[in-house]
Amino acid sequence: MDAPDLATARAALLVEREHLLEDRDETIIAPEQMTYGSQAAAASQVFAQQRDLALRDRAEHQLILVDEALARVEDGTFGICHDCGRPIAADRLEALPWAARCIDCQRLSGR
Repeated sequence: MDAPDLATARAALLVEREHLLEDRDETIIAPEQMTYGSQAAAASQVFAQQRDLALRDRAEHQLILVDEALARVEDGTFGICHDCGRPIAADRLEALPWAARCIDCQRLSGR
C-alpha cells in the first residue's frame, strides 16, 4: 500500500477547513425577535434556530477532526490508524482525509 501524499492531503484538509469555517460563521446569526402571532410561526422560528445551532455544532466538531488530521500530517502519523497502527487505505483517506482509523477499526468503534 502506498503512503498517502501528504501535500495533497494537507491541501484537501485546508480546503475543508476553510469551508467549515465559512459554514460555521454563516450559521452564527443573532436570533430574530420571537414573534408570537401564531403557534406555527413561533414553532418555525424555534425550529430554524435549533437547526442553525445543530449546523454550527456539526461544523465545530468537523473542524476539530480536520485540525487533528492536520496535526497528524505535521507529526508524521497521518494515514496510520489511531487504534491498530496499520495504514489507512488510500481510498478512505481520499474520501475522508480527516479519518483517524482504518475502516475495520472504525466499524468496531461504532461509527
